[in-house]
Amino acid sequence: MGSGEQNPVRLPHGYTNFTRVEGTVVVKTYAGPDADLRRDRERTALTRLADLLPVPPLIDGDATSVRVGHLPGVHGQELLAPDVDSATATAVLAACGDTLRRLHGVVPGPLVHGDYGPNNLLFDPETLVVTAILDWEFSHPGDPIEDLAWCEWIVRTHHPDRVPLLDAFFSAYGGDVPGWATRQAAMIARCRELLDFCRRWDPDGAGVTLWKRRLAETSTWPM
Repeated sequence: MGSGEQNPVRLPHGYTNFTRVEGTVVVKTYAGPDADLRRDRERTALTRLADLLPVPPLIDGDATSVRVGHLPGVHGQELLAPDVDSATATAVLAACGDTLRRLHGVVPGPLVHGDYGPNNLLFDPETLVVTAILDWEFSHPGDPIEDLAWCEWIVRTHHPDRVPLLDAFFSAYGGDVPGWATRQAAMIARCRELLDFCRRWDPDGAGVTLWKRRLAETSTWPM
């Protein structure tokens, strides 16, 4: 590392992969099952969406990682914390809905992010405009309900006090939002996929226990 470079710092909020920042560059190294596929999906999405959505600029990569430009912003989950005022939280959820509507309209298919939620969005802390949509490794052509339901799942799981504000998310997304039974079924399906992912990675690991619990909890949620 040259004398003008900064020491790499691991970024927070990542759970599956090793993501670190080196000066103005973010390096994401993929781990676990289907690492090559997930790396290629991320590269493809960032290339296709470069001029269409606020996504990190793809610089280059190698057999195990990608390097992207580091974009400014605050993670959406931090703006939904209990000590944040409700007006800000409402605006953040509305931005989530508006950005998801744009995402689903930019390419035929439509393109599904696969892990969409405030956890993978960066916001300008002053204007609350989305500055980046992160982590495209699970992206694929699919049904928009996958992203719509998963964003709701993120809020219900990690920000339960903000559930009453979800109407702002749905209103900003627009259109005919599927009913609760359909949304819950999509949440359950995704929990099962992640449980399978963890089983293939480490059958006896903590991830299996975690996703078993989350699957059970999601299956019993009332409307």
